[in-house]
Amino acid sequence: MGFLTAIFLGLITILVYLVLVSLIFKKEIKATFERDPAATSLPEVLLTYSGLQAIIFYRIAHRLLKMKLPFLPRLISQFARWVTGIEIHPGAVIGTSLFIDHGMGIVIGETSVIGNNVTLFQGVTLGGTGKERGKRHPTLGNNIVVGGGAKILGNVNIGDNVQIGANAVVIRNVPPNSTVVGIPGRIVKKEGKKVSGISLDHTSLPDPIAQHLDRLQDEIDHIESEIKDHHEKKSMEDS
Repeated sequence: MGFLTAIFLGLITILVYLVLVSLIFKKEIKATFERDPAATSLPEVLLTYSGLQAIIFYRIAHRLLKMKLPFLPRLISQFARWVTGIEIHPGAVIGTSLFIDHGMGIVIGETSVIGNNVTLFQGVTLGGTGKERGKRHPTLGNNIVVGGGAKILGNVNIGDNVQIGANAVVIRNVPPNSTVVGIPGRIVKKEGKKVSGISLDHTSLPDPIAQHLDRLQDEIDHIESEIKDHHEKKSMEDS
């Protein structure tokens, strides 16, 4: 009887958890279904998605930190790191509809600020530089996609509707409606037009270095062609 009671209480606890999380984190859950084609059911998302679990732990730790409780917020964040592989400092300020895809290795520093509708892929770091105090981590606007392995370092501002390519290293401010690729990050504007919606394509972004090299090669080919024509013309005149 005791064993069956324990199972029943466990099921009730899980059910209550699912209902509460569904209500409190409905924007994050909606973002998960919109941006991850692998998300097929609500129980799967609530129980197996480490990104959502990390956000839940963060919200609890952040609320406790605002209540000025010592030690416990950092303990929760470290437990969340152990469980999910994602480290979010309780002091970070995060807006709604954050989507963390896979998430292993993500680090979000203490003074980071993240706007609404932001997507972070695995291995992203929002880190500080040096040992200065105060605001030392990035500020991200709204509707931003940060590709896998990208690093945004220092007190830099990333404008709205920005895409940051995989493995980019961003150490300077980025204006709105831009894309960033490379190490260090280079800004590549998308025809000067506002990015519409949220694009999760963080791999097929333009490579400005390759584009410059292609143009340089075209110039070299053109010069070589003119030199060859000149030599041929001179040879015909001499004969």
